[in-house]
Amino acid sequence: MEPLFGVVLGLILAVASPANDSCTCATNKWAVCAQDGPGNCTCRLAGSHHPVDCSTLTSKCFLMKAEMIPLKEKRLWRPPHGVSDSDGLYNPDCEDSGAFKARQCNQSSTCWCVNTAGVRRTQKGGRSLSCSELVRTRWIYIELTHKRSSKAFDVADLTKALTQLFESRYKLRPKYITAIKYDPPLIQIRLHQNKKPRWDVDIADVAYYFEKDVNNDSVFQSNSKLTVSVNGDPLAIEKLWIYYVDEKPPEFCMRQLAAGISAVVTVVLLTAGIGIAVLLILRWLRTRTYKKFECREMREMKAPSLE
Repeated sequence: MEPLFGVVLGLILAVASPANDSCTCATNKWAVCAQDGPGNCTCRLAGSHHPVDCSTLTSKCFLMKAEMIPLKEKRLWRPPHGVSDSDGLYNPDCEDSGAFKARQCNQSSTCWCVNTAGVRRTQKGGRSLSCSELVRTRWIYIELTHKRSSKAFDVADLTKALTQLFESRYKLRPKYITAIKYDPPLIQIRLHQNKKPRWDVDIADVAYYFEKDVNNDSVFQSNSKLTVSVNGDPLAIEKLWIYYVDEKPPEFCMRQLAAGISAVVTVVLLTAGIGIAVLLILRWLRTRTYKKFECREMREMKAPSLE
């Protein structure tokens, strides 16, 4: 009887073990998953406890929040040094949907407005700063360079390889990839998405996943290194730049321009003022020297002769 019990127990464990191993989130290595019923695996984002849909990309806002959680609260992973935008990594405030809140603040009561990609679009201010809406990032320009090889890639082959990469790995439909240009070794990719249907991924999330892959800090559970081949030849990405274009211009652009113009005007006025002051001083010195010379001549003419 005991041998039969052992066989049955072994079969149960053998069946249960793969189910347990499969309870992971393929699209988010920071998600914490648990088996809460037969064949039912629930995954939540570490620290925020938001449920994660592992069939698609996790929103950039939730990912950034997960990256800010102390290491001891998560499974072991090497925290990144930051993101590519000028303000670096910060702990964002997210809506329940995963979208960024229009206003973001840090612990020192400094606030600013962001776009749907979480990138700052206004000057920083205090808690009284008001952000009336979350402005959509509808264009994303990705520029990258590859290591120089003996020959350049064929443009059609390169376009096909990158389109397949964004479609298969990041779930981005090809219609949102509006242009790919190639000037060896520079590759330019333009993503355009006016509105995001509920069933589509956001181009801001795609750009963030791609950036993490290029920086060898993949968000995917497999954490495998990004490999791209063009007609059998490897595409070794060397440098990456990402630019965000919103449906409304950033509000600090004109302020910066005005500040720049004011600085130039100030420099010009100071230079002109100093020049005028120098000219006046030189004129005064010449006049003073001439008067001294004139007075000395007058004294010599009036002095009595000794002959």
